[in-house]
Amino acid sequence: MLRWIIEEIPLFAIPFIAFACFLVLMRRNPLQAEHWEEQWLRLVLAGASIVVASLVLTGIFAPRHQDGYVPPHMENGRIVPGEFK
Repeated sequence: MLRWIIEEIPLFAIPFIAFACFLVLMRRNPLQAEHWEEQWLRLVLAGASIVVASLVLTGIFAPRHQDGYVPPHMENGRIVPGEFK
């Protein structure tokens, strides 16, 4: 779960990075708040939509295991680790 969160943070940041690059190309200072004040809601919505789309696409196209997961169990006095069969 933590891995998914860490992977989604750069996806959420894509619109912000693109807008900062746009400001640099327009020869404006991207560190001034006045450039961001009107655009923050659009950037947040764009970032959130990218994250939601990536989660949906991951859910649709993620590899599936045909067999189930066998949890760790005891066999002949030894612990057999869990595995996908």
